[in-house]
Amino acid sequence: MHNGLDTALPPADLHGSYTNHRPLATEGIAKRHAYIIGSGIGGLSAAFFLIRDGHMPGANITILESQKIEGGALDGAGNAEKGYLIRGGREMEMTYQNFWDVFSEIPALELPAPFTVLDEFRIVNDADKNWSKARLLEKQGQIKDSATMGLSRLQQLELLRLFLARKEDLDDVTVETWFSEGFLKSNFYMFWRTMFAFQNWHSVLEMKLYMHRFLHLMDGLNDMTSLVFPKYNQYDSFIRPLMAWLKDKGVNIQYETTVSDLVMGLSGEAKTTTAIECHTPNGDQKIKLHAHDLVFVTIGSIVEDTAYGDADTAPELRVNKPDAQVGASWQLWQKLADKSSAFGRPEKFCGNVPASTWESATLTCKPSALTEKFKTLCVNDPYSGKTATGGIITFTDSAWLMSFTLNRQPHFPDQPTDVLVPWVFALLMDTPGDYVKKPMPQCTGKEILTELCYHLGLIDQVEEVMANTKVRMALMPYITAQFMPRAKGDRPWVVPQGCTNVACLGQFVQTHNDVVFTLESSVRTARIGVYSLLGIKKQVPDIYPGQYDIRRLLRATRTLNNDEAFLGEGILRRLLGGTYLENILPLGPGETPADLRQEGLFEQQLSALRGLLEESHTLNTAKKWIQGAIDNLRASR
Repeated sequence: MHNGLDTALPPADLHGSYTNHRPLATEGIAKRHAYIIGSGIGGLSAAFFLIRDGHMPGANITILESQKIEGGALDGAGNAEKGYLIRGGREMEMTYQNFWDVFSEIPALELPAPFTVLDEFRIVNDADKNWSKARLLEKQGQIKDSATMGLSRLQQLELLRLFLARKEDLDDVTVETWFSEGFLKSNFYMFWRTMFAFQNWHSVLEMKLYMHRFLHLMDGLNDMTSLVFPKYNQYDSFIRPLMAWLKDKGVNIQYETTVSDLVMGLSGEAKTTTAIECHTPNGDQKIKLHAHDLVFVTIGSIVEDTAYGDADTAPELRVNKPDAQVGASWQLWQKLADKSSAFGRPEKFCGNVPASTWESATLTCKPSALTEKFKTLCVNDPYSGKTATGGIITFTDSAWLMSFTLNRQPHFPDQPTDVLVPWVFALLMDTPGDYVKKPMPQCTGKEILTELCYHLGLIDQVEEVMANTKVRMALMPYITAQFMPRAKGDRPWVVPQGCTNVACLGQFVQTHNDVVFTLESSVRTARIGVYSLLGIKKQVPDIYPGQYDIRRLLRATRTLNNDEAFLGEGILRRLLGGTYLENILPLGPGETPADLRQEGLFEQQLSALRGLLEESHTLNTAKKWIQGAIDNLRASR
């Protein structure tokens, strides 16, 4: 790490105040304009970076939004009378460098100046730590042991193989073809798939990227201590204050405007957008661009074409229809891809709706047997304003693989004190329920509530629960489309090759190391786009480098070994115990640093190693894996 003639900028993984400088304005920025297609967190963040780091006047920025409200997937609406609605939630953690950079400058929602959204967030989470006491349930509401990952040695080896595999070797490979059936039934995979919304048919490459990105959180996977949550829903917590800041800076937003195409001039490899074609309430519009204007386009949408239902009505999907308003973001992406392969292959993500669909339900609960049951599963009284369930709770024996969560209450600023708003979702959309013998998408809200009550052991009280609970559902056909199996070139880079004034934003854009389906990844694409098109001399922070931190690697290894000493830990303790570097060694349950210097573990592991070698199937598997690694080394010469 140095600042020499061969380094244009400090390293991307240098996190800290040195990288938070203010760059100089680009020449002529006051006369340039930017058009941002989509007002999700990516689009709003692009406007933020254009203003703060690009010095573009806010009045020169126009956001084109197809809906009547900004926010995209970060929504939160309704009231206690009609029922609240949140389509989904985003689990958050502390190393979102780009996301927290934005909200370190946005005025707080409730605290007075000079407090920021980040300050407000920290005050809430530092005083009220997140954790879960009931991560898994079974047998009509009984808490299931979730203390360990439940992985055998062979299953741990499967994870190690994935961790060491090259990204280039995982094109179009699925989770279920990489892992054994036993692995897919483990506690670890139950934690994983329900926390991140992974399906067996999804991309194992995305699973690998998640492993690397969140390696430092592995020991908080089973009890949710790795997570932090806002005080309210994510629209009120993040979109409202960010939108207020942008409007205060003069940013324009044009609602009910669906962009249908970008007119491009092609000259060799160069691609320059010259106009934006869109549908508005006042008819079709063509926005002509000047020579130095910029376009930021959100390609694809995970909440496109959401179908809604309520207590008495099941949602009905409307997809793949010859209508400009149906799948508009996908139609736009397809038109861009038709112009150039540099824009990727949208059909890889939106072409199999049944494989990317899942449904959520938001409950608005007055006191009943259901709210009393919630009290027994929460770490604090859910009416106290503190952490409630601490994240999702999963019914492991649910045919739908149903989960629910009750975040801090009130979840909405106007929520009455006697109301709780939990959120329910399921992963498996084509399986009849255990009590309601229908797939979840075919169910009314009352039927979903009935299935939930069954799994909580409340089926005898379902009528009382129903009388005190409102249900609103959202069936989303593309909500996990970003996880679909993909290969090189399927996703465009933020600035596709040859583009002179266009950047792509959102969950379907290629970055070097980051994952998808996070707030951070959307903000990252916005920041890369702004810095690239304006030539800003400032580094976009890379992901947190926990995957290269020996302390995190050792801790994760012990966690995946069911919190027992892993093979070789005895050797490490013998070498490092009592030295300056002993602090890198992970402690076991109930251990203190003094235990690192005790004898015995090394001898125990020698005996265990002999036993392992006597297990012929394990030995043969290891031999095959090692031989494969050797063959790869030879082939690379």
